[in-house]
Amino acid sequence: MKKKDLATLFLVIWVLIILTFMLMGQYLDLEIFFVLWLIGLLIITELISTHNIQTKYLVKIKYVIAIGVAIFAFIVLEKVMVIINS
Repeated sequence: MKKKDLATLFLVIWVLIILTFMLMGQYLDLEIFFVLWLIGLLIITELISTHNIQTKYLVKIKYVIAIGVAIFAFIVLEKVMVIINS
């Protein structure tokens, strides 16, 4: 299997594990799901990336990661504002 296919497979498995535990705990929270998905994406990207060669799909994944980190920063800022205002 190619690295790209393995990365997709492992990311799908990771998302299914997250959903399974959230459903078992009867606690569905989109913010927690997003953060755990982003962590999985970061780990998988780090494991499949080569430092000498940048393939097209890795460049695209890095754009997705950049957007994800920006959304994560917004979530953290929102949580901080809730704490400050209470």
